[in-house]
Amino acid sequence: MGTGKRGLLTAALTVICAVTVLAAPGTAFAAPAPLPVPAPAPTAAPAPGKDLEAVREKLDRLYHDAAVATDAYNGAEEKVRKQSAEIAALTKKIAQGRQRLAELRDQAGAAARDQYRTGGLSPTAQFLLSDDPGQFLDGAGRVLQGQQAAKKLIAEVARAQQDLREYADDAAVRWKKLEADRKARAAARRQIRRQIDTAEKLESRLEEKEKERLAQLEREAAARAQTAWLDTGVLDDADARTSARGTKAVRYATAQLGKPYVWGAEGPDSFDCSGLTSKAWAAAGHPVPRTSQEQWKQLPHVDVKDMRPGDLVIYFDDASHVAMYVGDGRIIHAPRPGRTVTVAGAGSMPILGVVRPDATGPAHGRPDA
Repeated sequence: MGTGKRGLLTAALTVICAVTVLAAPGTAFAAPAPLPVPAPAPTAAPAPGKDLEAVREKLDRLYHDAAVATDAYNGAEEKVRKQSAEIAALTKKIAQGRQRLAELRDQAGAAARDQYRTGGLSPTAQFLLSDDPGQFLDGAGRVLQGQQAAKKLIAEVARAQQDLREYADDAAVRWKKLEADRKARAAARRQIRRQIDTAEKLESRLEEKEKERLAQLEREAAARAQTAWLDTGVLDDADARTSARGTKAVRYATAQLGKPYVWGAEGPDSFDCSGLTSKAWAAAGHPVPRTSQEQWKQLPHVDVKDMRPGDLVIYFDDASHVAMYVGDGRIIHAPRPGRTVTVAGAGSMPILGVVRPDATGPAHGRPDA
């Protein structure tokens, strides 16, 4: 076997092995872009006489930073899935290219054997030595066709070799990128876990009465924000009608009430915020991007005053949280670690904007949420 062929086969086998690794259970993949690093978090318990309002604000910041990193992690995972599919497609092309090259080599071998049987003589020599020159002349046209076919065969072999080299090189580059990103995503996952652990430890050091008071402060802050939002009159002319798919999405989200928040989860037993909204719309037959940031970027925007049940409400300036609007100023969302999928006021957090997955869908009536 020639050096070129050995190199192509080696590259192909390397990529096939790589795809086998990609398909292995438990294999983690990485983000193709740098992920945000959560801000340093305090490790010491609050001092005696601590201000619970300050603790609440600190927890909000910790969980918000974890949500930002989680959204980036989810986006990276989605891209890695696509990269894996691309590598699998390239591997299939490499296998097909190897088969095609083998077929062409067989054809070339047959042509070489045929030439050997004729002694490699020139057409002129064959004519002079022929017992039947007339028969030879009758076959001269076929000889010419054979020569043209041989040239075409050589060109096809060269083209197949070039394609195979390109497929192997492309797959090798993609695999290296995927491996590097896998390590980066694993590091980001550890950072998210540390961030959440810090927040959970901070809460665990509170006494039961302090935990109850902290929960009360959270509810009061959410209620104040919701009241202030409603007082603006933003929903005075709101349309309670929704689309058929919007109704299905709301029903799916409603059925998940009480299930725990788990970062990176997209059902069926647990969800993060965008895992819930993306699965709800997938169940409605209208898939949307996996992350809140991509939902904000890619889906059609509507005015808050025009939102209808099934629309997605995007929160915070960095689009790090998303919920589903279900009507009457309410949302269903997966809030954060330690909480469950719940109903809340749509204005209980700073609204960045509203997106509508099925912007072209007709509205017909209230959802049965």
